[in-house]
Amino acid sequence: MIPAVNDPTFSDLALAKPLLKAVSDAGYTSPTPIQAAAIPPALEGRDVLGCAQTGTGKTAAFTLPMIQRLDETFVEEATLRALVLTPTRELASQIGESFATYGKHVDLWHTVIFGGVKQGRQVRELKDGVDVLVATPGRLLDLMGQGHIDLSGIEIFVLDEADRMLDMGFLPDVKRVIAALPKKRQTFFFSATMPPDIRALANELLIDPASVSVAPISTTAERIDQHVFFVDKGNKTDLLVDLLESDDSIEQTLVFTRTKHGANRLVKKLGKAGIEAAAIHGNKSQNARERALGGFKSGDLRLLVATDIAARGIDIDGISHVVNFDLPNVPETYVHRIGRTARAGASGVAYSFCDVEERPYLADIERLIKQHVPRITDHAFPPSQPLPKATDLESRASGKKRSGGGGGGRRRRSGGGGRQRRGGRRGRR
Repeated sequence: MIPAVNDPTFSDLALAKPLLKAVSDAGYTSPTPIQAAAIPPALEGRDVLGCAQTGTGKTAAFTLPMIQRLDETFVEEATLRALVLTPTRELASQIGESFATYGKHVDLWHTVIFGGVKQGRQVRELKDGVDVLVATPGRLLDLMGQGHIDLSGIEIFVLDEADRMLDMGFLPDVKRVIAALPKKRQTFFFSATMPPDIRALANELLIDPASVSVAPISTTAERIDQHVFFVDKGNKTDLLVDLLESDDSIEQTLVFTRTKHGANRLVKKLGKAGIEAAAIHGNKSQNARERALGGFKSGDLRLLVATDIAARGIDIDGISHVVNFDLPNVPETYVHRIGRTARAGASGVAYSFCDVEERPYLADIERLIKQHVPRITDHAFPPSQPLPKATDLESRASGKKRSGGGGGGRRRRSGGGGRQRRGGRRGRR
């Protein structure tokens, strides 16, 4: 493993001046551990295997070296030379924004494609020419099949959120994309967890990779104040309403439900109680998802209700609270969820509502994170069943098994302000 550098600056990472200026313009001075560990070997042309979850700065860990390496081998006419494959529309859009932010002082073009919207504008952008393509698997394969995308010139390939690709059933599509790539290329492979199927795929794709890992999945942020409420299933909405009405410190709040139907139902119930909220999940239209995310990011919307898959693309620093309305039956998911708060040095609060059927899930979570989640027993809707005993944190170690268990981003020029290089591609438009 490559250790993270102690207190480095971006200037220590051999980044070119245009990238350092872009990073400075964005207000960043020090790289995160994953950036400090991944960027140097990536700039050397090595494959990179990164184990890191959303919120660790992994997007910049691959976009910065990609931009620099592509700029170093600049070609006059924009040609598709880099591909980022990611599972969700939201995450694809955010990666596209990163290319625009960090590539503002170089002459590269990128675009974002995903399903759920008409493909006409995407096809036009591709025909105009791009250097970097950010895509979700389904729409990418559709446009490849129609002859609009040729991956034979790809020099750099990024597979992001590989474990989520597996969760969403995209692994066969991912392998079809990989089969169309040239054998000689640089590959970045990022995943929050490394289940056997993902580890096997990484071994197949990567050649002598630099392995970087931060924030092990079994750890939770120290600045997150965690609490659990034992409550009957039928009283969960009332408990949430009571907390929202009685606690002014609950500002931007991300609420997790296990199902899409549960998210919709909760939003309706909250609306009847006079609390505005929006749901985000896979069945929502792209416009509805973007409106909900936009309102939440701007602070106009206090509450966003999400399923795990939809929330994977949400990377917002201002979330004060995370509420596990439904406890996840996979304990690692709990760590992913609560990691949405306490970003960028801030503190955060995570509340979990646990009904009697979910108590085994809580026990598994506590064994994974190796700590007891403090109970709040003095609340308005106590459970009808007696409280459970504290979890035996040693039972996991003794062998007890766990229970439970792209869109039309407009093509953007990375180089803003009319900067021109080698003629600045003057003849292109």
